[in-house]
Amino acid sequence: MPDFPLFSSRTEIARRPMTIMPPLASQPVMYVWNGSSKPGPLSVNIDLSEQKAYLFKGGENVGWTYVATGRSGFASPTGTFRIMEKIVNKRSNRYGMIVNSNGDVVNSNATAGVSRIPPGGRFVGAKMPYWMRITGYGVGLHAGAIPNPGSPASHGCIRLPSDMAETIYQHAPVGARVTIMH
Repeated sequence: MPDFPLFSSRTEIARRPMTIMPPLASQPVMYVWNGSSKPGPLSVNIDLSEQKAYLFKGGENVGWTYVATGRSGFASPTGTFRIMEKIVNKRSNRYGMIVNSNGDVVNSNATAGVSRIPPGGRFVGAKMPYWMRITGYGVGLHAGAIPNPGSPASHGCIRLPSDMAETIYQHAPVGARVTIMH
């Protein structure tokens, strides 16, 4: 007979940390979010040198995410801003693609008013889901590609992973503070 009980009378709970795994093991973790149960509006601090946003509720850090901000020639603004408008399914009125009369893409990297449109064709603005405007001149946070985490890639907007863009959109009301720093 062993000197220790085979069964304990107390209940033990195994706790594991929350980990957001990337779709492929070779990809970096893109974000961490622990703010769903925290009260208060969300504020966002974006560090351009790290290409990361840090998320706060009630002054407490509740997560972070990679971002893709303005690449060379398209700098993202710095300073403190407020979310001015929110639109779930926005399209850019400046950047997008040109399609011909058959709907075939003839220019996948077009600028409205600059790129030539063939007869019968049209400009189609790039999708910017979960749009959160922070300037009067067209800069905002939205879902978008982050092709190389840690590197700028946009025309000045702050691109976010899709799931995190939706989360921020849900938790940051119009008027929420967004700070962008070098």
